[in-house]
Amino acid sequence: MARARGTDRRTGGTRTFTVAAPDGALLRVEEHLPATPADGPAPTVVLAHGWTLTRRSWHPVVEALLARGLRVVAYDQRGHGGSSPLRGEASVRALGDDLAAVLDVVAPQGEVVLGGHSMGGMTVMAYAGLHPDDFEQRVAGVVLVSTSAGDLGTGLPWVQGAAMRLAARMPAVPTGRFVTHKGQRRLLFGDEADPELVRLTREQVAATTLPTLGRFHAALGLHDETEAVERLAAVPSVVLVGSRDRLTPPRHARRLGELIRGARVVELDGRGHMLMYEATDHVVDAFDTVLAARSDRH
Repeated sequence: MARARGTDRRTGGTRTFTVAAPDGALLRVEEHLPATPADGPAPTVVLAHGWTLTRRSWHPVVEALLARGLRVVAYDQRGHGGSSPLRGEASVRALGDDLAAVLDVVAPQGEVVLGGHSMGGMTVMAYAGLHPDDFEQRVAGVVLVSTSAGDLGTGLPWVQGAAMRLAARMPAVPTGRFVTHKGQRRLLFGDEADPELVRLTREQVAATTLPTLGRFHAALGLHDETEAVERLAAVPSVVLVGSRDRLTPPRHARRLGELIRGARVVELDGRGHMLMYEATDHVVDAFDTVLAARSDRH
């Protein structure tokens, strides 16, 4: 298992390695080092992606954060991308433990700022609930993008819900031809979608296996971190949502704003679920806000 210290001052470049989760699942981790590190001690930014996506979904944001001199770590959730295939049932709580394992390796010392998109945001909430002492000691800020504390339900008509239950029991083959450009455009993007960004998104979703699709769909329906998410009030937090988000509509972001005392909630008109692609500048601004608030507290 690779080790990477949070105080590492190497400059420039990207490397990938694996981190072992508590149950032995291997998580593919990507570390990005800035060519010119920020002056003075700076937190490591750790990013968790959403359902059926990969760490690639964060790359536009990673590039901007690197330009600010920050060390950035993104990883593939279990069952996604280059991480171990999903074994058994899926659980958002297990993803919280996975995040704890990644943090123990990539930033055993120093502060971190956490970013989570969709299921990745739920991962951050689960981590805060399962590891409250670690969260308090090491987390300096949180950015939540297009996510929810719970009350998602299945969110699908009966026929599509049945298809998800069937997918959960299928062999581990990619969703492939079941995922169309048009479907991803309608489901995940807002008013003005760049076709290339839709293509990149479809590529990630189409490579996701059927069991990962179906089992995590069920897990997201059961997700409820309304108690844990209140812990985020202890650190600077920003919540972003698109007004055209069909998976985690604005009501979920508003609820997060109620649960996280002092959180800033930003609703982006005409944008959909994929804000890292659709509204990269706004997502980066959210990290800037959290980092500035962290500096003010020191």
